[in-house]
Amino acid sequence: MSDWLDTVMWNADGLVPAIAQEASGTVLTLAWMDRQALSRTAETGLAHYWSRSRHRLWQKGESSGHFQRVREIRLDCDNDAILLIVEQEGGIACHTGRHRCFFQRLDNGVWRTVEPVIKDPKVIYGQT
Repeated sequence: MSDWLDTVMWNADGLVPAIAQEASGTVLTLAWMDRQALSRTAETGLAHYWSRSRHRLWQKGESSGHFQRVREIRLDCDNDAILLIVEQEGGIACHTGRHRCFFQRLDNGVWRTVEPVIKDPKVIYGQT
């Protein structure tokens, strides 16, 4: 039954923003979901997203091995944003090899990288 999917306020492109957050409270990333991604996430317990750059569904970790195991799926009060409470496998959520995607902090008008690379992306994804 997909009635629960009809409650989501999808944007004009059929997408909804999805925040992945660890149970500890650390926000890992913001990604996008379409109906299929949200449905597959609920069915499998693994985070699936819609890649706007690749124009396709993808499972987090399919290339890197850094899967997100979903503990909870929540919908915000306006029904237009998803929150996934996840367990991040391998401790890396960002394609840059960092723990989270929010590794830059505004400091006196300049974006500064404030978190280290845990693993070189070339090692994670192979040489390109």
